[in-house]
Amino acid sequence: MKGQQQWKLLRDIFISFFKIGPVTFGGGYAMIPLIEREVVERRGWVKSRDIADVFAISESIPGAIAVNSAVFVGYRIARVPGALAAMIGVVLPTFLIVIALCVLFMQVHDHPKVEAAFQGIRAATVALIAYAGIKIGKTAVLDKATLAAALATTAVLYFLHLNPVLIIAAGALTGIALVRIKQRLGLQVKLEHEETMKYKYKDYFIGDGI
Repeated sequence: MKGQQQWKLLRDIFISFFKIGPVTFGGGYAMIPLIEREVVERRGWVKSRDIADVFAISESIPGAIAVNSAVFVGYRIARVPGALAAMIGVVLPTFLIVIALCVLFMQVHDHPKVEAAFQGIRAATVALIAYAGIKIGKTAVLDKATLAAALATTAVLYFLHLNPVLIIAAGALTGIALVRIKQRLGLQVKLEHEETMKYKYKDYFIGDGI
């Protein structure tokens, strides 16, 4: 029975990511809100407070953020088999679509209606990326200090075009420094939103039977 449940879970992971791949235009960042909706809101496999960490880690390592996120989420759900199921699920439809589009695009790439359609797709992609940024910001920006860090990082990326790896490393060091400074000053250190902490303690007490 346990084996059947495992296969059912792997099948659900594959189907979930297989559905996400074909309806995502604009690359990995546009896939973020769909992944969050599927694995957090619909399936309940990952908690909201954890998905932002998954996306942050996925962005900080080599590879496409969509594939990296799928692997991380799949591994979190069902270890290595789950990671493989999620990776194949998210890559396979895109691979098939790209092959089909390569054949089709060679025939119609100069058509005015095709160009007009891509203009609309690009605009919608910007909205998807902005929405993903807002959703992640709600869990990542905890106070004025983290808001200032986020704004400063945005300015540095926009004006200086530094390597994202350096930005991520600087963000980690800044976070550690801010926490230590607040602790020395006797200020409250917030590592999660208050609502998230309430859910966390609620899950802890319920899980322990308290």
